[in-house]
Amino acid sequence: MAENNKQNQNVLEVAIDAPLSRLFDYLPPATAGAVLPGCRVQVPFGRRSVTGMVMGAASHSELPREKLRRVQAVLDDVPLLFDADLKLIRFVADYYHHPIGEVVAAALPAPLRKGRPLYPVLQQITVTDDGERCDASTIGRRAPKQAELLQLLQDAGSIPATELDEQMPGWRRVLPGLAGKGFATIRELQETDASPDEPCERVAGPSLNDEQRSAVDSIRAGEGFCVSLLDGVTGSGKTEVYLRVIERVLEAGRQVLLLVPEIGLTPQLVVRLEQRLGITPALLHSALADNARLDAWRRARNGSAPLIVGTRSALFVPLKNPGLIIVDEEHDASLKQQEGLRYSARDLAVVRGKHEDIPIVLGSATPSLESLQRCRDGAYSHLRLPHRAGSATPPLLRLVDISASNLNDGLSQTVIDAMREELQSGGQVLLFLNRRGYAPTLICTACGQIAECERCDARMTVHAGSAQLRCHHCGAIRPLDSQCVTCGGACLPLGHGTERLEDAIAAQFPGYELARIDSDSTRLKGTMTRALARATEGRTQILVGTQMLSKGHHFPKLSMVAVVNADQGLFSTDFRGGERLAQSLVQVAGRAGRERRQGQVIVQTAFPKHPFWNELFSGGYERVAEAALAERQKTAWPPFSKIALLRAAAHKRDDTHRFLQDARRHAERAGVAGVRILGPVSAPMERLAGRYRGQLLMQSVNRRELHELLRPLRATLEGMPSARKVRWSIDVDPIELF
Repeated sequence: MAENNKQNQNVLEVAIDAPLSRLFDYLPPATAGAVLPGCRVQVPFGRRSVTGMVMGAASHSELPREKLRRVQAVLDDVPLLFDADLKLIRFVADYYHHPIGEVVAAALPAPLRKGRPLYPVLQQITVTDDGERCDASTIGRRAPKQAELLQLLQDAGSIPATELDEQMPGWRRVLPGLAGKGFATIRELQETDASPDEPCERVAGPSLNDEQRSAVDSIRAGEGFCVSLLDGVTGSGKTEVYLRVIERVLEAGRQVLLLVPEIGLTPQLVVRLEQRLGITPALLHSALADNARLDAWRRARNGSAPLIVGTRSALFVPLKNPGLIIVDEEHDASLKQQEGLRYSARDLAVVRGKHEDIPIVLGSATPSLESLQRCRDGAYSHLRLPHRAGSATPPLLRLVDISASNLNDGLSQTVIDAMREELQSGGQVLLFLNRRGYAPTLICTACGQIAECERCDARMTVHAGSAQLRCHHCGAIRPLDSQCVTCGGACLPLGHGTERLEDAIAAQFPGYELARIDSDSTRLKGTMTRALARATEGRTQILVGTQMLSKGHHFPKLSMVAVVNADQGLFSTDFRGGERLAQSLVQVAGRAGRERRQGQVIVQTAFPKHPFWNELFSGGYERVAEAALAERQKTAWPPFSKIALLRAAAHKRDDTHRFLQDARRHAERAGVAGVRILGPVSAPMERLAGRYRGQLLMQSVNRRELHELLRPLRATLEGMPSARKVRWSIDVDPIELF
């Protein structure tokens, strides 16, 4: 009995990338020493062998010892993740009610998820002494490829395999013959940490104004965990505040993590960071190759990267000496993951700061209502920068009524005249239309038939440049119809997208350099960077773009912004519609007149008497936010309540609703007081990519009660027979209800 108790002292709790909300128990390898939490292991799972992460150890298991399987191999000598990282992973799995193994997978670079070593093994091909003495020409007649490879090795002495791949493709088939003669050998070397980058020359920054200095002092004064909301109008110098605070943290020998919502915001920001701080930040985002991402991850983990800049997934990167986390554009929807593990990088940054006892800075010109309410409650410090930095003045705002106007390719005469005046005086113009493609609809002029997606409840978008119809929801593509498939009548594009607007502007303003910047025109690597560089230098005089151009970019010569269609968000069915519209308009308007020349912003609307415009034009974003918060408090919507969505999708509508009805019955049986259950209902766009979508909403003014319901519900859903026919997910704190 004593021997059995001793054997049961070490049961490893392993997280495995599987859609099950639990850890799996394994016995440690018979020959290995202690396996610490944070180490990866190779384990049998069903009929497969998979990579898992040790999350902890227990003295016993619910399973009998004889049924426990043994770890096959320990992949790490020391833990990959620190204790704080494991604590964050456990929190994420619990708060978002998501399988912990999938959370671990989201936190690791792809090579580590696949069981590859933290430091890759490098192959070095080396010539032997006999090979050095051999005359390559003597083997060239019978084995010319061997002679070619031997000559390369004799010239270099030793060549990395990656370089040989470029110099002599196919060398791997040749090497065995050469090695068999004793002329070459392969050495395997473990890659080690690269030395830190050499510091580069630093450029001095501008003097701070009183508001910036006060913000910097307030953030510096916070010892340990604190959250500061840096609420500054566009052009107020929020980035300069970031730089001063980052500088102080780096001087103390600690690391800074700077989160940005999109990859497109990084090029200008990285250049500025390099110039001002004298270091090259480590970058972490989805556009990087796996090895480059792993390298940046390693450098953050071992502390050789003092500054890490990344998109939302960088929130999970381990930091050896964490000192500060900054979330730029904290309001941006891109900081919330919308597939799989649906986490908010902004909210988790605050949680991580609390775990690691470091300050958090959230920055925005249009803060989310959740963050503003946290300031009202006293949980966050509210640091305001209400004025533009330097000599820049706010842009002039104009609202143009287009309800009774004859538009010229979507533009009013007021906008066209203002553009001409700005361009003739050397200014730069941005036309903002948050709708890519040539036109949102293709319609038959004879019978009124509209081109629709065969897999979605959506219209196909016209892309004239490629002569295609594309669905922007599922990605379906088909040739552009010139004649109606129903009656044979002529088909014409209806409405405007950025592609059509670009053509119209090119015809109206010949002789001016024009650039369209959207996800279609910047698909190829490097095109976005080049386009932004020309715009920043002022060589591009007219910019046409979507929301990609509204965030974080600084165009010194931009003097005018025209919002072509501002009405898309006025009548949204989502309770966040007004907030998002205001954020979008204020952000894009903030691109104008950021230096000496005062800018102007013209907003076209067919509903000039809508109360939204009075709030925005009379009191700016602050007035819109105050009105929205008052309305949300009356109706008990977030941030005055907590909500979660159970989403489901299946190829058959009945399967979707059967699953959701079963889920509702189980939720009601749980009997958690204070949780309101609404639905199930179909999504407004019910069919997407061939699947019928529905949802169940759960709402409570008490966060604890909501999670008290969700915890057992998740486990129940995983075992329900109706769950096998649907794809389902739980979305806690969703930012989109539909």
